[in-house]
Amino acid sequence: MAEGNGLIFACELDGHGGGREVGWDAIPATPPTAGFLWVHLDYEAPNVGRWLAESSAIDPLICEALTAEDPRPRSLAHRDGLLLILRGVNEHPGSDPEDMVSIRMWIEANRAITLRRRRVMAVQDLQETIAKGSGPRDAGDFLVDLADHLIERLAVVLADLDERIDAIEESMLVAEARELRPKLSDVRRQCIGLRRYLAPQRDVLSRLQTERVGWFDEIHRNRLREIGDRTTRYVEDLDADRERSAVTHEELDNRLSEQLNRRMYALSVIAGIFLPLSFLTGLLGINVGGIPGSDTPTAFAIVCGLMTGIAAFQIWLFRRLRWM
Repeated sequence: MAEGNGLIFACELDGHGGGREVGWDAIPATPPTAGFLWVHLDYEAPNVGRWLAESSAIDPLICEALTAEDPRPRSLAHRDGLLLILRGVNEHPGSDPEDMVSIRMWIEANRAITLRRRRVMAVQDLQETIAKGSGPRDAGDFLVDLADHLIERLAVVLADLDERIDAIEESMLVAEARELRPKLSDVRRQCIGLRRYLAPQRDVLSRLQTERVGWFDEIHRNRLREIGDRTTRYVEDLDADRERSAVTHEELDNRLSEQLNRRMYALSVIAGIFLPLSFLTGLLGINVGGIPGSDTPTAFAIVCGLMTGIAAFQIWLFRRLRWM
């Protein structure tokens, strides 16, 4: 496989937090016996699947899992290696954060192979720490650091969701319900989409703490336990945001119902006032002989005054009955 045809980058860690980038020709088919090699690939490249199956010395079942279409978060210990699939928020311009992108990993004591289709910003964060000399030193550090960067990116999205819900709740007193309902629906959709992948990812991180691989020691488990606790808290925050959105949505529905009831009540009162007046005008408007006052010049004024008096009496009666 030629360099650039599926190879995003490869890096040899120096064991002190730094590393140097290497080309494809320097990548051995089998895990190195010393140091730690990180190979990052685009699994949609045509030659990546063939290299994994034929030249990487990885079990075929693991290769199949690494290139599966739209996998859910999972972990699997196999011999002294670990298959891990996690999700990160989609931070590409014009994309929805809840459309989380997957990062697939096969980690051994001296080698890590990661695959992605769309760029994962957490991977770029890890590259930057290596460039600064504060990156992972071994396989266990690599796993924990990458998981930490994935969760750290998620915290920014959740904070934005909280702020949007707060803004909607504050706007309920002044804004129209029809303006808030689309914003609220968008927030609820994001909460549901994020939780879809974050809840199983929480379970995966919890299960990783009990995986028995030789290069994952107690220090790594403690760090991973902290990341798992943060993930659990984020899932709980998503549940709370979803509940807040549901309560706010119900409040908007209640406001709309109350407005509709007030308007229907006003129309009913107006109809009640004009009903007897319409009856009188209809009765006096029939085109037959013998209508009283047809020959009297003041009859029209008398009828208008009578109807005005009836309307005034009805308004007084409705107020006394507290109908208006």
